Amino acid sequence: MDGVNVNRIWSWQPTTSDPSVLSRLAYYITFALHATLWLLFNSRKYDVVLTTTPPIFTGMAGFVPSLTGTRWVVDVRDLWIDASVSLGFIGEGGILERSSRAFQRQVLRTGDTVAVTTEMLGEALCEQYGEELREKLVVVPNGVDMSRFGVESEPTAESEAISVPAGGSESEPATGSEPEAKAESEDRPSIVYVGNIGHAQDLESCIRAMNLVSHDAVLRLVGGGDTVPRLKRIAAEEGLEDRVEFVEPIPREEIPDLLSESDIGIAPLVRDEELAYAMPTKVYEYFGCGLPIVVTGCGELERFVRESGGGIHVDNDPREIAAAFDRLLADEAMRTDMGANGHEYVRTRYDRRRIAERLDGHVRELVGGD
Repeated sequence: MDGVNVNRIWSWQPTTSDPSVLSRLAYYITFALHATLWLLFNSRKYDVVLTTTPPIFTGMAGFVPSLTGTRWVVDVRDLWIDASVSLGFIGEGGILERSSRAFQRQVLRTGDTVAVTTEMLGEALCEQYGEELREKLVVVPNGVDMSRFGVESEPTAESEAISVPAGGSESEPATGSEPEAKAESEDRPSIVYVGNIGHAQDLESCIRAMNLVSHDAVLRLVGGGDTVPRLKRIAAEEGLEDRVEFVEPIPREEIPDLLSESDIGIAPLVRDEELAYAMPTKVYEYFGCGLPIVVTGCGELERFVRESGGGIHVDNDPREIAAAFDRLLADEAMRTDMGANGHEYVRTRYDRRRIAERLDGHVRELVGGD
């Protein structure tokens, strides 16, 4: 695939929506076991093995190269155990949590490098599993493929007259179409969410907010996940079938056009200190397409939006979310301004190619240290 060899390994798949903890564990563990067996026969072919979590069980495969002298990079995407406890999937202080943390501790201490998406995530790992991890940490943030999501258009006279806050950009955000074509469209203004529809996303509050939005806008939830059936019931109970659309997952290459045709992007995390480190990848892609955003939650996501000037952070309250939607829908200049700020912010700091080059440099240094 694009010059990269991809080896697909069988894993048991849950067949029900919102599967049980045991069903999830079976899925995670079968993959980890098969990956471990595969590496037993293949690890010597490679200089570095990178395992990524969640789930934590992928770390099983990483112990194989560590025994053969192959370098091991442990890529940590989020605090999976903490989130599982916070969201009620596993009991706090129970045997499953304790054994999971013991395993995670061993993985982190055995790996040669620990890659984290944010500094806050790295700090949390050191606090939880030991300060000695700090010398292994490398921050490899999520980002956006600007060659795909970052197509810029010429600024309009209106956008050139807009005052842009410090750190922003005076260029027109990526829209994927001419402003005139957008104005002539008969489609209603659209608020879009793209990604996993799961327990960590506070999409319920966004759905309930649509009852309070004064503009004739539609909320499109694009993706799949455990909470889709429950959210569909809530939309029906609220009489919002004409204002909330559930869209099946679409091919990734279609996402830039979808975002460019939308008016507002949303990234609603539940407000939970255990998720304060989280930084949804969709936010980078919203910004890459010049889409202003509304977010909820706390911590890294709140900081990111405030620092970029690309959106509005509100509490997890339908009234506040609705007010933010109405504020942006009523002010095209604000949407253009925030979209430009967000686009410039990710273009200069979170271009995935540049991030990949930095990771490549770390890996080369790691291998060259032998």
